[in-house]
Amino acid sequence: MPVRGVRGAITVEANDKPEILDATRELLEEIIARNDLADFSEIVSAVFTTTTDLTSAFPAEAAREIGMGSVPLLCASEINVPGALPLVIRILLHVNTEKKQTEMVHIYLRNAQNLRKDISNAQ
Repeated sequence: MPVRGVRGAITVEANDKPEILDATRELLEEIIARNDLADFSEIVSAVFTTTTDLTSAFPAEAAREIGMGSVPLLCASEINVPGALPLVIRILLHVNTEKKQTEMVHIYLRNAQNLRKDISNAQ
């Protein structure tokens, strides 16, 4: 079965652990729903990144809380590019699916819609 990538991003208002975890859950749940992922066994792995201003929580913690404990998860920091959108959590899921890459639905929520207006407008 082919492996496809699904991207997503969401912003938070502050470097606050509950807010980071809540936003990560919201984004994951939306990605899973919009891509018709039946269960976590379809997810090969997940990479989470945060902008360097988010240090209060690992986004992967939220994934484990919703049942992704057997999925390999990795957290990292984004490159600190001057002028980049702050307070962003990004996700890259690798999923087993028969869908074509062009059929995957990438999700950008809150101010993260500004990152990919070409995709966000279609949501």
